[in-house]
Amino acid sequence: MPVNNFDGNNCSEKICIQGKKVFDACMKQITLQQITVSVTDVNPPTPALPLRFVSCRSTTTEGIVDNLVVERLQERPKYGRVQADIVVPVEVTYIDSNNEEGRGTGTVTVPVDVVMYLPEPSIIPYKIEAGVSAVSPEGQYSQTQEIDGVTYYLFVINCCVTAILKVTMDVELIVPSYGYAVIPPCQEYTEEVCSGYFELPLYPGGRTGNGGGNNQ
Repeated sequence: MPVNNFDGNNCSEKICIQGKKVFDACMKQITLQQITVSVTDVNPPTPALPLRFVSCRSTTTEGIVDNLVVERLQERPKYGRVQADIVVPVEVTYIDSNNEEGRGTGTVTVPVDVVMYLPEPSIIPYKIEAGVSAVSPEGQYSQTQEIDGVTYYLFVINCCVTAILKVTMDVELIVPSYGYAVIPPCQEYTEEVCSGYFELPLYPGGRTGNGGGNNQ
């Protein structure tokens, strides 16, 4: 495939790039009230109970799409009903009864049931992805449970969640090119101890007193 087809316009060539095409996207923002987060992998281990909730926030911007069901709409063939659970990995920070800070991991789940544009059937399949962000302004420790030898520390929290659902596909595209990007050199950080001092004039401004041979 030729990649240097000059077309006479400002762009110098046409190139083939590999990338991810987003066919549709929508954002859902929701406040989850009084949800239970099961926290494991605590550090340091075996905290002294009871625990005092400090904060909870997402640990990644990429959510896990679980229990996905996509059904094309008969009345709108280019669109479909997308049902899924968006799982958001989170980290909970707490203080134990010995006043020692600790943290552990858990998940927050957001159900979605939306209508989105779907590309036509093709050999390369589309994917449903989710970008996520979550933060909890308040919460409290509930109890501790042990299941199959794993200790879970349960917190009941209120959580603010943003989920961006996307219909994507890995594709190869022909795009106009203006050449390679020009990367400027890095600006090294230096702590200028004499900054401001060397910029001062050698002598003060204004006219000097008598005695100067050039004074008029």
